[in-house]
Amino acid sequence: MKLYIKYMVSIRCKMMVKEELKKLGIPYATVDLGEVEIREDITDQQREQVKIALLESGLELMDDKKAMLIEKIKNTIIEMVHHTDELPKINFSDYLSEKLDYDYTYLANLFSETEGTTIERFIILHKIERVKELIIYDELNLTEIALKLHYSSVAHLSHQFKKMTGLTPSFFKSLKHKKRTMLENV
Repeated sequence: MKLYIKYMVSIRCKMMVKEELKKLGIPYATVDLGEVEIREDITDQQREQVKIALLESGLELMDDKKAMLIEKIKNTIIEMVHHTDELPKINFSDYLSEKLDYDYTYLANLFSETEGTTIERFIILHKIERVKELIIYDELNLTEIALKLHYSSVAHLSHQFKKMTGLTPSFFKSLKHKKRTMLENV
């Protein structure tokens, strides 16, 4: 049995979910990408207890299949852009289709209808946040960042960065108080 939970992919969120399930005595197999695989069926009362416990922790148990799929899309993109060392070599559309086992056209249409933006724009926003993060860390130069995030060139990265933030990457780097957007607000 699987439960679907709305949360950002992070170690902290996964640990919170695991902690709440342990407190309630609900054995789970895995906690990953907004879903929890429960080892045995749970009662409606246990499900309600999980729902309440998660809400108190700022998380949400999801029941709507389309909403669950939207969260899987978002979490897959966030995991891919922010939590992997190397972006996939295949197109993002192919990657999402393979990972979620849905036709990309269906995913793209559902996402656009529900979120009011495209998957591509969502990916770009997250890539720009990742660029900001890498600039702040100051371990890679722009050429290395462009390569790491599969931009065709530094010029392409710079153009997209300026278009999305209004700043050049160099100017952003020179700011004393660099502003990043919380991932859940992207």
